[in-house]
Amino acid sequence: MTVTLTPEGESRYRLAGDLTFATVPALYEDADLDFAATQIRVDLADVRHADSAGLALLLEWLRIARVAECDIVYLHIPAQLQSLIEVSGLEDLVRLED
Repeated sequence: MTVTLTPEGESRYRLAGDLTFATVPALYEDADLDFAATQIRVDLADVRHADSAGLALLLEWLRIARVAECDIVYLHIPAQLQSLIEVSGLEDLVRLED
């Protein structure tokens, strides 16, 4: 199980693979998101599997972005993560786009 974060242009990134307890710690350590930008867009279309650790990572990036006064948008969120967001009552906190 692996996950990759690939830059795709100015302040755009693509996550691919499994966003799980097994992969999130390394991704968190290695991720180099540009929180100095006005807005960051992270595309999750290629995430195959996600669990609550994946949600925790997205929330942590959201926290860091807010402190840096940066807007972070998650695109093409997988159904598993969408369900976790809804069950947790976080729809108003996490900005999602298709």
